[in-house]
Amino acid sequence: MENKNDIIDTLISDWNRERPDLDATAMHIVGRLLILGKGLEKRANQSLGEFEIHYTDLDVLATLRRSGSPFELSPKELMQSVLITSGAMTALLDRLTKLGLIYRSPDAMDGRVKKAGLTEKGKDIIDRAIKIRFNEAKDSIACLTKKEKEAFLPLLKKLMGTLS
Repeated sequence: MENKNDIIDTLISDWNRERPDLDATAMHIVGRLLILGKGLEKRANQSLGEFEIHYTDLDVLATLRRSGSPFELSPKELMQSVLITSGAMTALLDRLTKLGLIYRSPDAMDGRVKKAGLTEKGKDIIDRAIKIRFNEAKDSIACLTKKEKEAFLPLLKKLMGTLS
């Protein structure tokens, strides 16, 4: 394991010097998770460049694709899987519609609701992009051994369970 100081070590050292009354030790984990999250999202966006979609676009397209035929969901159903606000969801669905990746149609059960569905173009893009995305995700954790990944997974799940 590398013992080289990083920005989080510097941050904690500075706070320990300036405010020794504060316990900044949680930032060893939280700060690194925040930086990791931003870095992972940046990597994901870069890997999707050839498709001219962003990570949030992929998230919606993937949710529709994995829902199974007919690859349609309501905005509410999408919101349960995609971590964005309802206002952002509306803007995202409008953007994906303009790109020809999804279509919007009234729900047969409730005409006030417009379901989102994958177009053939959208299905083709998500089928190609998800393969690249999964490979990028695999590459992003390649520095971890199998044993480290197995140890890390339940800890991440536990932390996520307490914050959700």
